[in-house]
Amino acid sequence: MKSTSEPRVPHAAFQGNVWPAVPGEKGQMLLAILYQLEQTQWWSADDLRLHQHRQLAALLNHTWETVPFYRDRLEAAVLTPPFADLDDAWLRLPPLSRADIQAAGNDIHTLKLPADHGSISDIHTSGSTGKPVRALRSQLTLRFWSAFTLREHLWHRRDLRGKLAVIRNSTAGQDMYPDGSRYQYWGSSRRAFDTGPCVSLNINASAAEQAEWVGRENPDYLLTHPTNLMRLARQCIEDGIELPKLKDIQTLSEILRPDVRDICRDAWGAPIKDNYSGREVGYIALQCPDHEHYHAQSEGSLVEVVDDDNRPCGVGETGRVLVTPLHNFAMPFLRYEVGDFAEVGPPCACGRGLPVLNRIIGREQNMLTLPGGEKRWTLLSEGGIRNLFKLAPIREYQFVQKSLETLEVRLVVGRALEGAEEQGIREWMLAKFEHPFEIDIKYMDELPRGRTGKLQDFISEVDERIR
Repeated sequence: MKSTSEPRVPHAAFQGNVWPAVPGEKGQMLLAILYQLEQTQWWSADDLRLHQHRQLAALLNHTWETVPFYRDRLEAAVLTPPFADLDDAWLRLPPLSRADIQAAGNDIHTLKLPADHGSISDIHTSGSTGKPVRALRSQLTLRFWSAFTLREHLWHRRDLRGKLAVIRNSTAGQDMYPDGSRYQYWGSSRRAFDTGPCVSLNINASAAEQAEWVGRENPDYLLTHPTNLMRLARQCIEDGIELPKLKDIQTLSEILRPDVRDICRDAWGAPIKDNYSGREVGYIALQCPDHEHYHAQSEGSLVEVVDDDNRPCGVGETGRVLVTPLHNFAMPFLRYEVGDFAEVGPPCACGRGLPVLNRIIGREQNMLTLPGGEKRWTLLSEGGIRNLFKLAPIREYQFVQKSLETLEVRLVVGRALEGAEEQGIREWMLAKFEHPFEIDIKYMDELPRGRTGKLQDFISEVDERIR
């Protein structure tokens, strides 16, 4: 008899219980959160904001009483208990920078975490801005992280019984080629639902090794960084490696460029589902199930896009991203400046009331500086980047501004380029960056990646003093 069961089967945690399944305590908590998320995504923007402010007031009361660092900041902003009117007062609170956190030390940690929030753990960010941060999280914070992970799976209608392949871990000696590592289920999702297996490979494996491994594993779903996905897809095309079971690809941790979506469709016929998150703040936004823009995860964080005066940007405007996780009482991040810029979008046609980010643009450190001191976004995430790949057999690229008059383009190519191809690349760069830079082309076997496996597509080495 053919099975008609749903792909999302709750995990039965009690002996002898098969169906209807009763998950364990952690799974029950996840299902309770998910039940509410299924409802709240359809609330109006006003209703979402009202309940955000209720949770924010609870966080602020706790912060006022137990986090020494914030008392002076809150008083200076005339933001004091009972935190009843947060609209104007909230905007007076200055953004929190990484330098602020480093200077605060332990004073930004709570003196007393509510007992039912569970134990505290810490993480360290990668420090891609040059200012690494140590962040504290409670078990309650991690439950919300798991719930939004599950929401992302449910939004994109994944069959949780399938095989998930992950190419993300960069720790030396772990998940190494040729075998990688094997797990019985998809991480914390198992607490709420039965899942298929998960396999993992170290992201520092070569493109050829990754392609051979993923072809051998033939997963239903794949998760990795966008730049790594680009080189993996190209390698699979060159080696004729198909992934006939692959249904979709999850990307995270880097800006997703349109050419990456293109090559994944060419290689495997599979769409990309991107998400925007930070290790210290959790999920910020998820790709809409029906469109390629993003929905801020309002039930977990207050996400703001602000101008130079720290005021909200309007639809179509680009500004700095500030994030306030609403449930991290261990180490509150109030109006935390994550370092990225984003463009605000209009309400989504899908009907969800969650705010829209049209696109995530990147960090200020990745801006081009003109000789007169003007800074510009390179906007490498726009469609024009596709034309670069029409000029030559380019596998990977990275642009580096060496000085106010010099750009270097680092290329990984399939063969030696001809003079006309190099000239075409120079002309593309001059048109793209709108200045007569001196352009150097440097060929490399592999592009340099950070210790977490991330790759920046544009790096400015121009001295901050002349920016």
